[in-house]
Amino acid sequence: MVARRAVLAGLLATGLAPKATWADAGNPAYVTAALRPDGVYTLCGLGTAGQITFEVDLPARGHAAAAHPIRPQVIAFARRPGTFALAIDCSTGAEIARITAPEGRHFYGHGTFSADGSRLYTTENDFDAARGVIGIWDAERGYTRVGEIASGGIGPHDILRLPGTDTLVVANGGIETHPDSGRAKLNLPTMRPNLSYVSPDGAVLEQLELGADYRMNSIRHLDVAPDGTVAVAMQWQGDPLDAPALLGLHQSGGPITPLAADNADHLELRGYAGSIAFSNDTQLVGISSPRGGVVQVFNTTSGAFVHSIAAPDVCGLSSQFGSGFYFTNGDGDVGCWSAIAQALLLRSHPRSFDNHLIPIAQPIAETILR
Repeated sequence: MVARRAVLAGLLATGLAPKATWADAGNPAYVTAALRPDGVYTLCGLGTAGQITFEVDLPARGHAAAAHPIRPQVIAFARRPGTFALAIDCSTGAEIARITAPEGRHFYGHGTFSADGSRLYTTENDFDAARGVIGIWDAERGYTRVGEIASGGIGPHDILRLPGTDTLVVANGGIETHPDSGRAKLNLPTMRPNLSYVSPDGAVLEQLELGADYRMNSIRHLDVAPDGTVAVAMQWQGDPLDAPALLGLHQSGGPITPLAADNADHLELRGYAGSIAFSNDTQLVGISSPRGGVVQVFNTTSGAFVHSIAAPDVCGLSSQFGSGFYFTNGDGDVGCWSAIAQALLLRSHPRSFDNHLIPIAQPIAETILR
C-alpha cells in the first residue's frame, strides 16, 4: 500500500496521473438538453444506440452545449435570454463552475472552445447597446472572464470554430431583442443578418450579408465541415408561405449558396430551420424543422434534395458515424437515418429533448488508449 501511494504521489508530482476521459462518462457520442416528466431540466449524454449515458440537473431550461476538445467537460447554456452556463464534469456529474453573463448581457445559448481548450467563447447580447458580443473565458482558471470582442452584428446566436484554426464563425441573426420585452423582435423592418468570420483578437476577417430577398432570413445555426465549408440554417421572419431557402453553404471567398427542395417539400419547413448538420462524410447536409416535424437532407455537391424524414417536433440533429444523421425530438425519441437503412427509431425516453444534439469529438489519443 505504501509503495502504491508513493507511485501515485510521484505520478501526481510529474503530471502523469491518469486523467478522466470521455470513457469515464459512459462514452457519450452526443449531449442534449432535456425536460423530465417531474419538471426538472437536465443535460443528457446519449450513446450511439440512443441510450442515456449520464444526466445532470440544470437550474432552468437549457438550449445547446459546448464539449471540451480534450477533457470530459461540457458547458451547458441557458436558453435565451438566460444568463447562466454550467461547466460540468461529465465523468462525475459535478459542477466545475457556474458562468454568469456580465451585467447588461445575456447568453444566446451557444459557445465554442479554442482548439487547445484553454478558452471558451460565448455569444452574448449587449442589450442596451443593441450589439452582439463574444465573451472570452479562461477554461484553465475556473472559467473566469478574460475579455470580449464584437461579434460583427446584432443577435449573435450560434458560434463555431474553423477546423485547425482559432478563427470563429458567427451566425449574427440580425434580430434585436431586450429582456424587458421578453422574446419580442424589435427591429424586423431594418434587420440585417450576417455570417462573420472573426479572429480571437476581434478582427473581422470576412463578412457576408444576404441579398435583399433574404434580408428577413435570420442566420441562426451553423455546422462546419473538416475542409472549412460552413452550413447555415435560417429562420424566416416573414410569411412562411413566402420563405426563401433556409439552408445555405459557404466557402471562404465565395457567396452563400442557398439549397432548397421543390416548393411543396420546402413549404413543409414552415419558414423555420431549427438545427443543421453535415453527415460524417460531408456528402450530405440536413436541416430540421420542429414546426414542420421534418428533417430535410441535401447533397452537398449537387445541392439536390435527397430525402425528407418525418418526426413530430424534431429539432436536435447531428452526424451519424457514416453517411447519415441522428435526430431527437420533443417526444423523447432518438432516431437515425442513412441512405441505406432509412429512418430508424433507436430509443424513446420519458424526456422532452430540446433544440440541439451536440456531437462530442473525442481526441484520437484517448480513443487509441481505450
